[in-house]
Amino acid sequence: MSDALINGLAGAGGGIIAQLITYPLQTVNTRQQTERDLKKEKRKLGTIELTCQVVKHEGWGRLYSGLTPSLIGSAASQGVYYYFYQIFRNKAEVAALEQRKLGIGDGSVGMFSSLVVAALSGCVNVLMTNPIWVVVTRMQTHTKTSRKSQPAQTLSEEAILVEATEPPLYGTVHAVQEVYDEAGLWGFWKGVFPTLIMVSNPSMQFMLYETMLKKLKKKRALTTKGNDGVTALEIFLLGALAKLGATVVTYPLLVVKSRLQAKQVTTGDKRHHYKGTLDAILKMIRYEGFNGFYKGMSTKIMQSVLAAAVLFMVKEELVKGARLLLTSKKAKSKPIL
Repeated sequence: MSDALINGLAGAGGGIIAQLITYPLQTVNTRQQTERDLKKEKRKLGTIELTCQVVKHEGWGRLYSGLTPSLIGSAASQGVYYYFYQIFRNKAEVAALEQRKLGIGDGSVGMFSSLVVAALSGCVNVLMTNPIWVVVTRMQTHTKTSRKSQPAQTLSEEAILVEATEPPLYGTVHAVQEVYDEAGLWGFWKGVFPTLIMVSNPSMQFMLYETMLKKLKKKRALTTKGNDGVTALEIFLLGALAKLGATVVTYPLLVVKSRLQAKQVTTGDKRHHYKGTLDAILKMIRYEGFNGFYKGMSTKIMQSVLAAAVLFMVKEELVKGARLLLTSKKAKSKPIL
């Protein structure tokens, strides 16, 4: 089994586990990003308040709306990303060694090369998996609609039942059909432009992560006589720090992407309808101000940092386990002389 395939499968496994743990936060964050309260008639809701509101009015299940395609998307995204990342990384390492022979550099992959490798991997990932995330966004932002509430004492038992009745189940098929009816096949690549720019997020994340990991291993090797082993907790903390730095810088693009992928308002107030990336940015600046680009940022930091930390930790442990398993199998298969 190739090193690229091991990393790809480990990345997919880590992505699934991270997604399961942090999905409710992701749903809440997507709703915060796509809220278009232009007149500020509603009080801004925090993470806990919005979570309680969703549970109260729509049920616990709504926090996990779109979980199935999200898990598929997470596994596909992480698998594709890590697979191509390892391929590009191997090529970069070979190039670095060749340069060393020519007297250029120390033979290791530099920060800029790591950034390019992560960016290329991210672009391939975005182009291949964007349709999945459009569907996930639609399902996360689909809200339960009900009639305006009447005073409790005037509601009959039948009216109460009707009030609480869920509309026809909005599943993956419904979301796919809705996107296709709105914009055809191109609709599945809505938000792809800001998402491609957002490739800088994982690029910066991996650049920061690998730089910190490299320094930690170097320091560990000097203090423990050649042993540069890193614990799962240290991987967890390094992943959290790397994701925090990347998220703060690229969050506004994430908000624009979510606005474009959510269901567009085609009638009524045109301020709610976005024709494209530039139109969305200009309308958000005009009607919401720059604060609109940072809606739900605290929730996103909490979710993404936790998810990245879990992902890195699980991925590294799975890679170690796979390599150990393969090594033990090779050792057993060797003939005894």
